[in-house]
Amino acid sequence: MNGLFLLAVAGTFALTSPAFTGGAAIPARFTCAGADVSPPLAWGSPPEETRSFVLIVDDPDAPGRSWLHWLVYDILPGLRQLGEDASRRGIAAARQGRNDFGRTTWGGPCPPSGRHRYYFRLKALDVGTVGVGPGATREEVERRIEGHVLGEAVLMGTYGR
Repeated sequence: MNGLFLLAVAGTFALTSPAFTGGAAIPARFTCAGADVSPPLAWGSPPEETRSFVLIVDDPDAPGRSWLHWLVYDILPGLRQLGEDASRRGIAAARQGRNDFGRTTWGGPCPPSGRHRYYFRLKALDVGTVGVGPGATREEVERRIEGHVLGEAVLMGTYGR
């Protein structure tokens, strides 16, 4: 599937971006070398019981540990896309957590060297809210969603300097 991975829970639950295809390079506009805006994302029909979504974007190739670039939770179940720069423009009713840049907004790819992989993981949940306030950590969110994930759609892009 050329870098687009899908946990087969619902036939059309896939995560895509009009800015880059699965496995392809993420355009510089969405990185620290460009405007550093969050890329547009879209997804199909999630599992029927979905009550909210969580989006986790990370770089497993970062030195020392996986680096968190963006964390969004309590995404409304009827939403099917996030527009370009949604991180700064706002996402209806959703909350953004603290990333490894120490911010609660998108932090684009910015590897120290080499080409890295960036995974956009959209998790469909059977709960309406995660139950944490704005600025939560990845660990807090992951602990709260354990046992509530109905399905996951993953889009992977790359970037190198």
